[in-house]
Amino acid sequence: MAKAMTKSQIVTHFATKFDLKKTVATQILEEVAALSYKQAKNSFTIPGLGKLVLVNRKARMGRNPATGETIKIAAKKVIKFRIAKAAKDAILGAKK
Repeated sequence: MAKAMTKSQIVTHFATKFDLKKTVATQILEEVAALSYKQAKNSFTIPGLGKLVLVNRKARMGRNPATGETIKIAAKKVIKFRIAKAAKDAILGAKK
């Protein structure tokens, strides 16, 4: 598999594509990240890519894999990223 793009490579791509200075492209990228962290509790959508959502997980019973002992797993909040249908279709190809 190919390696994932680094932040520097993404910034360089945006700077070249939109004729921006790299510092401006970096600020835009960092602001999108900061805004997504701040708005995640309300769900944050990036059109065509997906959305961040806050999900409450219920308490449940689990098993310690080392000992086989049954344990109680506490309820907690987690962040999930739901991929948009447009992104799935673009990457995997549309279903027929």
